[in-house]
Amino acid sequence: MKPPPTDAYSLILEAIDVGIFKPGDRLVESDLAERFGVSRTPIREALQRLETQSMLSRDGRSLIVSSLDYNQLAELYVVRAELEGLAAELAARHATPEEVRVLRDMVEDDRTLLGKPVELARANRRFHKQIHLASHNRFLVQQLDLVHRSMALLATTSLAAVGRDEDALREHDAIVVAIEAHDGKGAAQALRDHISKAFVTRLKLDSGEVKSTV
Repeated sequence: MKPPPTDAYSLILEAIDVGIFKPGDRLVESDLAERFGVSRTPIREALQRLETQSMLSRDGRSLIVSSLDYNQLAELYVVRAELEGLAAELAARHATPEEVRVLRDMVEDDRTLLGKPVELARANRRFHKQIHLASHNRFLVQQLDLVHRSMALLATTSLAAVGRDEDALREHDAIVVAIEAHDGKGAAQALRDHISKAFVTRLKLDSGEVKSTV
C-alpha cells in the first residue's frame, strides 16, 4: 500500500480523488493550510498548479473544484478507452509473471469489496494503475496519469450503480485472462469494452435511469 502524500499539491489532489472535495466545492487557502498542517505558501502554489491543470476553476474570486460537462465527459471516456486498451495490449506482451500474478490476486481480493462502492472504486484505480505499469511504457503511463487525474472530477463512481460492481469484476477477470494468455488484441478489446460499459452506466446514473447505492 502506497504511503500517504505529504506535499500540498498531492494532498489536495488526493482529497479530490477520494471525494473529500467534490466538483463545485470552494477551496480556501487558510482552511486547507489548517486542514493539512502546512503553511499557506505551498497551498497557494498547489492551487495555482491545479488551476493550470484545469482541476480547479474560477468562480468570481474563489477557486472551486472543476466539473465536467457532457461533452467533456464523452471526450474523456473516448481517450481513456483507447489509451487503456493500448496499455492492456502492451501488458499482454510485456508483463512479467509476477505482475500478472498481482493482477490476478487483485481480482480475487476485490470480490470481498462487493457492495462497498467507495472502497471498490479505490481498488479499481489500483487495478487499472497496475495494468498501466505492466505495459512497461513510461510515456503511456504518463498520459494515463493525466487521464485518471481528470477522472477525479467525477462526483460519483459508476461502481455505485446497482449491480455494476459484480459486472465490473467479471470484466476485470476477462482482461486478466487475456493478459495471462498473452492475447494482446483480446486484452485491448476486453478493456475497451469495460470502459464502454462503465461510460454507459455513468450516463444512466446521471439520467436517473439506474439507482445508486451511495
